[in-house]
Amino acid sequence: MAVGKRTFTKAEREKLAEVLWLLNWVSVLMGAILFGLGLFLKVEIQKWQEVMSGPGILYVPNMLISTGLAACCINFLGGKICLDCADSNRFLRWKLVLMPYVVCTFCFTTCVLGGALMCYGIRSHLEDSLLLGLQNAMRFYKDTDTPGRCYLKKTVDMLQIQFQCCGNAGYRDWFQVQWISNRYLDMTSSSVVDRLRSNIGGQFLQDSVPFSCCSPASPRPCIQTQLRDASKHFNYGQRSQQLNQWGVGCRLALMDHYTGILQTIGFTVMLIWLFELLVLTGVRYLQTAMEDVLRLGDPDLDSSGWILESSFTVSVIKNLGKCYNGDQDPNINTPPTATQNEVPSQHQIPAST
Repeated sequence: MAVGKRTFTKAEREKLAEVLWLLNWVSVLMGAILFGLGLFLKVEIQKWQEVMSGPGILYVPNMLISTGLAACCINFLGGKICLDCADSNRFLRWKLVLMPYVVCTFCFTTCVLGGALMCYGIRSHLEDSLLLGLQNAMRFYKDTDTPGRCYLKKTVDMLQIQFQCCGNAGYRDWFQVQWISNRYLDMTSSSVVDRLRSNIGGQFLQDSVPFSCCSPASPRPCIQTQLRDASKHFNYGQRSQQLNQWGVGCRLALMDHYTGILQTIGFTVMLIWLFELLVLTGVRYLQTAMEDVLRLGDPDLDSSGWILESSFTVSVIKNLGKCYNGDQDPNINTPPTATQNEVPSQHQIPAST
């Protein structure tokens, strides 16, 4: 028995074709929205791609962009096909095209679902990419004269100012890297030389942060150096220290930013997938109903439409039955008897008497 089988009159087939023509044009708009969402996400990722390790999550917007373009093209053609399917005579010109159209619609509908799921499942990959990317950006913050890295100082400063964050996980991350270039250090100063010799790897490490970590909400001028020694600053306690620098790490700030965008896009794409699934179901009913009309030979008769053909359903059921019965077959792995293997030869020599 066919799955989802139902009967369509001639008027119902014509009405279904007209509705699908309209829904395909709405799907073209949905494809444009999908393309726009992918383009928006790609631009947002490229804004801060310098602080990400590797390509980041660009494969997600690229998939949304390509799927949106495919949806526009396929549904544009589908609108013309569905409109012609209202007439059995005009259906003949699309008879060989309709099945590939259904397959293409199924493929890009599956891609839409995949894009929605990736928007929700990309969080761990994004977090790892930001963790490594921010570590490298902070490490190369001082290399303003090195080609390929000279832009990182501006990028990190703009990131910390715009997202009101500091460091990777917090402002103390700056204590573990040398973010001041040697060209701005006084090598004739004994304190500078001693600090370079005492630190691991000869780095100039100190409990200080860049200016972009300072919060304008602080009631006092920004304190950037000797942050762990409260005695070096008058009236500088734990509370004023929290107000002086941004308390949130940039990795968490960017994660919240991108997570909000991805959840919104994922929800929108999921709605688009449900709509495309409705269109795909309608097109499948129209295709099978019109093919049944051709088999009947009379366009005025009622015809049957279905989702899956009965032969396919029966084949699946038989295969499942074979797998189920095969597990419980007592004759499995039982060696054949001698009577089954030994066949007497027609040219056997008779025994001598």
